[in-house]
Amino acid sequence: MDNIATAGAKAPRLTWANYISFGTGDLAQNLIFQTVACFLMLYLCTVLKINPAFVSGLILAVRLLDCFWSPVVGKYIDNHNPRLGKYRTYLLYGGIPLTVAACLLMLPAVATWSMSMKIVYATVSYTLLSMIYSVVNIPYGSIMASMTRDNDEVLVLTSTRMVCANIGQIIVQAGFPIGLAMCVHSAINWNQATFMAIGTIPAFIILPSLPILKKWFGKKGLYYLLLSVGFVGFAILFTIGKFFDVQSCKTIIQIAKVMTGVGLLVGSLMWALVPEVVTEAEYRTGNRPAAIVNALAGVAFKAGFSVAGWITPLVMGMIGFNLASEESALPTDPKAWFTVTCIFAIVGFVLLTLCFLGSRENITTTPEKPVSFKEMWQEFKANKCLQLVLGVFVVVFLASFISAPVNAYYTELNNYSAIVQNAILWFTTIIPAVLLIVVGYLIFKYPLTDERLDEMNKEIENRQLNA
Repeated sequence: MDNIATAGAKAPRLTWANYISFGTGDLAQNLIFQTVACFLMLYLCTVLKINPAFVSGLILAVRLLDCFWSPVVGKYIDNHNPRLGKYRTYLLYGGIPLTVAACLLMLPAVATWSMSMKIVYATVSYTLLSMIYSVVNIPYGSIMASMTRDNDEVLVLTSTRMVCANIGQIIVQAGFPIGLAMCVHSAINWNQATFMAIGTIPAFIILPSLPILKKWFGKKGLYYLLLSVGFVGFAILFTIGKFFDVQSCKTIIQIAKVMTGVGLLVGSLMWALVPEVVTEAEYRTGNRPAAIVNALAGVAFKAGFSVAGWITPLVMGMIGFNLASEESALPTDPKAWFTVTCIFAIVGFVLLTLCFLGSRENITTTPEKPVSFKEMWQEFKANKCLQLVLGVFVVVFLASFISAPVNAYYTELNNYSAIVQNAILWFTTIIPAVLLIVVGYLIFKYPLTDERLDEMNKEIENRQLNA
């Protein structure tokens, strides 16, 4: 085993500058990721007028391709050591093409092309963006496991990262429709923008309080509490949408949306379990496969994301709600979409640079021989903790993203037919609520306690000191 950073010695304590610099990387990526997750489907259907059935297939195909691409990226990263840092390097080398690809995703001229050319351009541009995104996202996730072994520091890193991620989420989910309205000089629908973004508010309260909340409720107890609050929130949204006038219940709706954000916040907290899984793998094998584990976590995350992106436009079209022909909930000017996307992408690259400069790799290892895909599969089969964590990623992000594009329509529920209203309610309330129950069961099965992790870390350090 070739130890690149600290050979057996304990890594120095992290500073708040390290925490915040690391967190800016997630803020940067979310400016692009949330744009794609929440608005790409609407752009393709309402601006380019591409058939929703094709958009559904495109989103599924690209994301499934990325599920195979991510392990390739993870394998390559774990087997190489670039001069600027084993993981940090890719924030710059991947950040530049990622920014360019994001800007080109919604090129205004495409709206004037023939339908066949629109389809070709959408396919190529989205595929490239998705593949480049993995080249940045996987090593970024691996940086956390290379910065510290300390559980408390991992918790602070995760909290900081997720606060920054949710800042990116609220900026995009509220800022994108506001930005579109400003670009076309139309009135801003504040109720819609608030509804789409308000679910991120719990992150700014709960994540900074994680050490205290974890001490009060325990790791699993905290997860169960958050999931329960989220389930109640979805139930309230369903009840109001089904039996009351949405326009007259704005305050209750906003409160319920905040509650759903509490439940879906579990998806953010799951990233704190990834370093635990890496430690468990190192304890068993002697190798610390941070990029591989993060790549597999990315596959699970994208699997949930893929199914959500596939089902939503497909089913909406099947029940008669054609996003390409129905009245759009957002402006459809191509130049406006391009302008807002470019602003987010360029700001994101600046933040990636800050992350590169401020993150510090203290614990990195390189296998004595290159990791093979067979070994990756063996690690997946051997690591029960990894299997459970990946299962949670699939389900919780399916719950998060299956409703994301439809949220823009919830506040306008009364403008649509009864059939369409029911479809919107299924995607924004019923399905996510059921999936939260599944997440709770998977967390119940997760075996690693903090005490066990402390024992593993001490044993690993002793092995290195005696090597």
